[in-house]
Amino acid sequence: MTDGMRCAAQIAPQRSTQYSSLTKDLAPLELQAFSGELTPLEWLDLGGIDYLGFTAAPDESFLRDAELLGTFASFSGFFELREEPGTGETLLKPLPRAYGYFLSPDMAYTRRYKGKTNEVFTQFLLNVTKFASDFRTAPWRQLRVFDPLCGGGTTLFLALALGADVGGVERDIKDAETTAAFVEQYAAENRIPVKVHAERLKDARKGRRWFFQLGKSETRKLILAAGDTRESPHLVAALGRPHLVVADFPYGVQHHGPVKELVTEALPVWAGMLKPGGALAFSWDATRFPREEMTPLVEASGMKVVQRPPYHHMVHRVDRVIKRRDIIVARFPFRSTT
Repeated sequence: MTDGMRCAAQIAPQRSTQYSSLTKDLAPLELQAFSGELTPLEWLDLGGIDYLGFTAAPDESFLRDAELLGTFASFSGFFELREEPGTGETLLKPLPRAYGYFLSPDMAYTRRYKGKTNEVFTQFLLNVTKFASDFRTAPWRQLRVFDPLCGGGTTLFLALALGADVGGVERDIKDAETTAAFVEQYAAENRIPVKVHAERLKDARKGRRWFFQLGKSETRKLILAAGDTRESPHLVAALGRPHLVVADFPYGVQHHGPVKELVTEALPVWAGMLKPGGALAFSWDATRFPREEMTPLVEASGMKVVQRPPYHHMVHRVDRVIKRRDIIVARFPFRSTT
């Protein structure tokens, strides 16, 4: 593309060098996942700040959508690049970018726990899953998100902040209890109206379940269950069929045996919960279990792995230990919302 509007997207600043590098790795993937028509992508250093440059068609509508631009995880601002007449200097004209969060994303940043995934990556994962679904342009407030391996709740809290109804299942009952306690504490400290119903499931092996309704005039639901993820349809039935299923496999799950067992036994269950037209995504440590081996396991469930660029190659480095984390996004073929 040679004609069109020249733009630059500013990379979201990170506190640590580690996550700054991660965000730069994710940024081109996130932008291309939404629109493969933005070419060419190139790195720009403007005033010592990193920007991702691209050319968009003059009628590219998403650049006029301040709400959409406000949801991109990897970027803190979008600009039109202009050349100052007579001087040749490059000027940045800010494009409106604002999002009306249902709750502050600070809810996810505040919650600390062992094994937590970076919040920018989590929102990135939510976005690329949504972009691959039939609901890519639907408002988050119309969606339901399910995390079948919810851990300390980062995915739930970010999806809730964006405005979705959310549900999650966690095997470790202590992790689920501390997450539920955090939701109540956070709501109280931030004066967020909340109604809570907790119950102990009749079958002791299935643990406990919490139903949260947050907000006043506008409300959202959060359902959290402690139990076996293979029983997710029963555990979070009150959520309704999710539009998106998003999971981040624990870093300790990296060897063939546990990964294969989790994918072959649980993934068909998660996939069966999806609303038609929805998408399922998960990230995992691909150091010892590469994408070439994971793809046939996923497609054995009846789903089709999304292979269009950049979904065909989303491998990236996390740190010295996790040198290859990858992401797979999948859908059911020929299913749509119509």
